[in-house]
Formats: sequence, C-alpha cells, structure tokens
Amino acid sequence: MKIMHILLITFLLTASVFAQEESKEKKDTLWTPKGVIGLNLSQVSFENWSQGGENSIAFTLFTLLGLDYIGNPWEWKNFLKIAYGRTRVGQEQYKTNDNEIFFETTLIHHFSWAVSPYLGATARTAITKGYNYDVDPAMQIVDFLDPLYLTEGVGAVYDRVENLSVKLGIGFKQTFASQFDSMYTDDPDTPNEVENFKFESGIEFVTEYKVEFLKNMEYYTYLRLFGRFNDITVWDVRWDNLLVAKINDYFNVNFNVLLVYDVDQTLKTQLKEALQLGISYTLF
Repeated sequence: MKIMHILLITFLLTASVFAQEESKEKKDTLWTPKGVIGLNLSQVSFENWSQGGENSIAFTLFTLLGLDYIGNPWEWKNFLKIAYGRTRVGQEQYKTNDNEIFFETTLIHHFSWAVSPYLGATARTAITKGYNYDVDPAMQIVDFLDPLYLTEGVGAVYDRVENLSVKLGIGFKQTFASQFDSMYTDDPDTPNEVENFKFESGIEFVTEYKVEFLKNMEYYTYLRLFGRFNDITVWDVRWDNLLVAKINDYFNVNFNVLLVYDVDQTLKTQLKEALQLGISYTLF
C-alpha cells in the first residue's frame, strides 16, 4: 500500500500546485497548461447470492499533464501520463494491472506547406514492480526504469485539420534494462555476453485524433508504428483507444481498448479492455 500513499500524495500536491498557479495572471498566453487527475473504478459485490459469482474490484489512479507552446512558426507540445491500477477477484491478493509513466514531447516548425518538419521524443517505464501472474508463483518482470524505453523521431507532420496529427519519419529506439536484461535487451546471438542496452532504428508513423460527437461523447485514438530497418516486415504497434461519455464535470463512463505488439516484450499480441466509471478533476 506504500505506492498507493505515494500516488495519492502526488495527486494532492499536483492539484495544490496547479490551483495556486491558476490564481496567478498568465504572463505568456502562448503557453497552454493542461492537467487532469482522476480515478477509474469498476466493482461487483455479492452477499448471500444464490446464483454464484465472486466479488471483484478494479481501480486506476491517473494524472494527465500537458504544457503546449503554440506560436508562429514554432509549436512545442509536451504530455505526461502517470497511471497505476490494481484489481482483485474473490479472495485473491491484489494484482497490478496498470503501471506506467509515459512522456512525449514534439517540436514543430510550421511553413506554408501542407506538412511541417518535426522533432520528437518519448520515454516510457513502469512506476513500480510489475508481475507476470500467468505463472505460479508470480514472476516479477518490470520495475521503475527497468526497462526504460526511449524513442526519438525526425520527419514530417500533417496537422492542418483540427484535432488530427499524422507524423512520418525516421525513428530511433533505445531500451535500457538491468535486473531484467535477459528479457528485454540481451542478444541471443551472443551467448557469452549479457547486454543491458539495445539500440534500434527504423521508420516511425504516429497518428493522433480526437473527435466529439453526439452530446458529451468523445473519442480519442493514438496509433504508433515502428518498423526496424534490419527487419522491415516486423512492426511494433501501440494503438490506444478511449471512448468517454461525460455525465457532468466530475463523472464519466469510459471504455478503453489498448493493443500492443512489441517484440522486445513478447511475441504475442497484448490486448487490454476496460469499461469503468471515471471520477476526474480538470486542473486546466
């Protein structure tokens, strides 16, 4: 439960800091801060229920922060996501089902052309220990900064349509690992050495789109593809989809589908679906 206490304190401090800054007069209107903190929750409970079933609860604490500079001709977008979730079924112990820190930054120089050049970078790692629960006993497979994924990209972006961004360029990917290097960075072709760093280069394709429809409904999708030059037939895929039905300023119902295929993690396609009640507070 220590990680729960740390996250709750972090969220409260974040809210406090942004609340203080909100009262200050903005010195530069070209900078746009964004911030949302919240909790996604699903729960089922039975008592004296003759038709069977087990109690279950799943929750995810999250914070989404952004700081964008929208100028002419320069545009600089920054995004940080922190999410930690756990689930429990019946009398089993709590299991971690969301455990991620993700940061993305993109610098764009706009011309009068349809597309503009960009420089981008991302960082992704776990908040704390994570486990593979398919084996008994559960086996730890990640920890904070172990592994750490970094990517850089340079290319062209099309963002002339509101809420749509399409990027195509050359990408570079670095994977760092220490305790779990045999799982993520070790080269099987060098049995006498254990590598804790892996460098890859290839083609990067990123699409991001958000649309509002009906009343209080919003759909967001983020697709990232990475194809290595040494084997262009195999592509890493990360496709995140979020459908949100807003009830009021604080409550919503959201449906999230995340599809991941990354040969550095596993040769199997990973899929996560979650239908949850969301409680959120918008800082900006």
